[in-house]
Amino acid sequence: MKKLLIPSVLLAVSSLALAKLPALSDEAKAKAAEAAAKAAWAGKVDTYQLCKSQDKVAAAYYKSAKAAGKETKPATAAAACADPGAFVYTPPEAAKPLEAAGAHSPAATAASPPSSKQPDAVVNPAKKS
Repeated sequence: MKKLLIPSVLLAVSSLALAKLPALSDEAKAKAAEAAAKAAWAGKVDTYQLCKSQDKVAAAYYKSAKAAGKETKPATAAAACADPGAFVYTPPEAAKPLEAAGAHSPAATAASPPSSKQPDAVVNPAKKS
């Protein structure tokens, strides 16, 4: 009895784990996009702070080496530290639905009259049975 009970319980639990989760709401997607943008900005801030501290350490080294009378090679040219500024998030503009995007038919087709004045009965005669 126990040999069948344990595998059946494990099977039931694993089937719950495989259940499909519902899709994220628009609000949750927007929040996730903002969190990703903030994380990217935080990475830029970290890089900027690291660059500034490296410049400070290099300046202190050259100053102490010059005071001690050691010969130093000139510093290699590096890119200036770029300050990322304050965090600003502008959400992307939502895509227009197909109706607002003008996807039904071109305006020229809908605005112009039919190209011929023949009645429909002449163009499409009724089928004989």
